Amino acid sequence: MEQGSTITGLSPPTEPVAPPLGRSDPRLPPVAPVVKARRRGWRWALAALIAVGIAIAAWQWPAAWQPWLGLSAPTTTLIVSGNIEAHESVVGFKTVQSRIVELPFDEGKSVKAGALIARVEDADYRQQVAIAQAALEVQRRQLDMSQQNLVASQKTILSDQADLVMKKLDYDRYQSLWKSGYSPTQQRDQAATGVKQSQAALERDQALELAAERSIELAKANIHSAEEAVAMADITLGYTTLVAPFDGVILVREAELGEIAVPGTPVVTLADLDHIWLRAYINETDISRVRLGAAAAVTTDTYPGKNYRGRISFISSSAEFTPKSVETHAERVTLVYRIKIDLDNPTHELVPGMPADAAIDLPAP
Repeated sequence: MEQGSTITGLSPPTEPVAPPLGRSDPRLPPVAPVVKARRRGWRWALAALIAVGIAIAAWQWPAAWQPWLGLSAPTTTLIVSGNIEAHESVVGFKTVQSRIVELPFDEGKSVKAGALIARVEDADYRQQVAIAQAALEVQRRQLDMSQQNLVASQKTILSDQADLVMKKLDYDRYQSLWKSGYSPTQQRDQAATGVKQSQAALERDQALELAAERSIELAKANIHSAEEAVAMADITLGYTTLVAPFDGVILVREAELGEIAVPGTPVVTLADLDHIWLRAYINETDISRVRLGAAAAVTTDTYPGKNYRGRISFISSSAEFTPKSVETHAERVTLVYRIKIDLDNPTHELVPGMPADAAIDLPAP
């Protein structure tokens, strides 16, 4: 047997083997477009997920991204401007009209409550008090006289009652004797007349007693009226001195020594500088963000870098200017509301009329 020959029957006949499937096989669809499409899908899904995350973060933490984009973050303070004001009292004389003889304080001086601010000449008002007191004394004496008249009337009535009893006894005797024929008719008639006269005298004195009692009541009423007149005269005399109604500083002195003070004419203007307040205005769009009692830091150009702590004590319930019945949106949002920020001013650094700014703390958004 020759080398390389095959023996039929010992091994099956071999068939040609097909080449392995490959990328160049024309029988399969192309693979690259499918892979590329899948890769693009994953990229879009990842981009969408990142966009959603950014949107959620932007909605939850706006303060973190707005400055990065150059936008202003929601502020927690509101800046307003206004002027310092104080509770002022224009003090003047009441009722009295006289010449000013004492005016001890000048403008800018501090005074305590009850301190003498001004005094007018009071000689005529003191005389009125003396006249009222004299009238009161007269009424008191009148009361004493009425009481004595009442005592006299009561004693007279006792005498009249005794006399009437005696006259009735005489009449009964003469009547009995007259019936027996021992007494003339004239004597009986005279006894009867005596009874009638005594009865009339008793009734007269009883009326005088009632008049004396009423005279006492009238005297007491006159005394009460005279006492009230004295009290009124004393009150009017008190109006001749002008005292400070509270601790404060004299801002303006409108009168001078020797002037005639007319009732109601201002003499001094007194201000309470210990407790002042800032008058400011806020826009209608900010009214819902401001609350009573909100803290505020007040600053002034006079004392740069110094803060004065205060709190909002008043918010107007309506705009300062009444809006028209028909208005545009632009006009409506320009309405302003007045507020007051109370401040303590123990050093009197802040004075009325001083411009100031306030940073109001707002609730977190």
